[in-house]
Amino acid sequence: MNVNLSAPVFLVKGSDEVILGDEVSSLIAQLVGDGDRTLLLAELSITDHSLDDGGYTIGPVVDASQTFPFLSDRRVVLVRNAAVFSTKDVCVPLVQYLEDPLETTSLVLVWEKDPRPNKQSKTPAVPKSLADAVASCGGVVVETSPGTGKAQGGWLDERISGSSLKLDPAARRSLVDHLGSDVGRLPAILEMLESVFGAGTKVSAPDIEPYLGVSGDVAPWDLTDAIDSGDVSGSLDILQRMTVGGGRHPLQILATLSNHYLKMIRLDDPDIRGDKQAADVLGMKGSTFPAKKALDGARRLGSDRLAEVAALLAQADLDLHGAKAWPPELVIEVLVARLAGRSRSSSTSRGRR
Repeated sequence: MNVNLSAPVFLVKGSDEVILGDEVSSLIAQLVGDGDRTLLLAELSITDHSLDDGGYTIGPVVDASQTFPFLSDRRVVLVRNAAVFSTKDVCVPLVQYLEDPLETTSLVLVWEKDPRPNKQSKTPAVPKSLADAVASCGGVVVETSPGTGKAQGGWLDERISGSSLKLDPAARRSLVDHLGSDVGRLPAILEMLESVFGAGTKVSAPDIEPYLGVSGDVAPWDLTDAIDSGDVSGSLDILQRMTVGGGRHPLQILATLSNHYLKMIRLDDPDIRGDKQAADVLGMKGSTFPAKKALDGARRLGSDRLAEVAALLAQADLDLHGAKAWPPELVIEVLVARLAGRSRSSSTSRGRR
């Protein structure tokens, strides 16, 4: 993380809790440096912000920021769960402080929600007044989210390149493929590999594979794409990554599959002749690509095969709710294998015509 360490305030945010925590740890280590952590660092948690009536007060944050250092030349004030200050009114005292921040204070606001049960269900946005105040005083916004698509690929490349190890191209591919969408595991895996092989070591794919552990989660469309292509073995491998690496419950997998095929069933109509019309039927806005995939799937399978698929999904739902004395994991494995098998036989039959 290369940031201006002399900034008066750092606003750290991101969608992945693991990556966010790792970046906060890195930033604090840089701010403290060789100094005495017990003298330099003041950490405020959710209990410091909470009021008896269930509300929050920003007073302790401002008080800590305005406190002069003792037996050191500066202070680092780390504020956890700062996302509880998500309204303009609550942020007023902090915004006023940032108009003339104390030169000896490095304030680190970690934009996390209240972690306690029945509190904030999701992390709210940063109020504009606070974002403007951070920018006006020369503060730094640290965005830790890895993003998606190309942005995620760039994020992974940057962090792998920043490792003390020298991973060859095959090792990089193996590591990225293994992570799937579970990119938050990357910092811990790199740290573990560095401890095993030592800084500066050049490593290959066979070198790192024994240390990678369970394959990470993948996107739901990886599973449906594999099923649609008729790849039984590949579908089961992806299912394993979703249930073990991603911790997804079989009912979640069933919901994904049901939604996927429901779109096809709705488009099983000879009067629907194009992507735009299919998108209109499905109520989709923007790109028609998802509608095109569903329409192609409906045409590939046909009405009879879609009826079989609907019956398989209905039976799996009953089985997952106790109709059959099978473990839930076995129910969903059998369902995925049957669906992929139907897709494969459908493609084969169509090719013979």
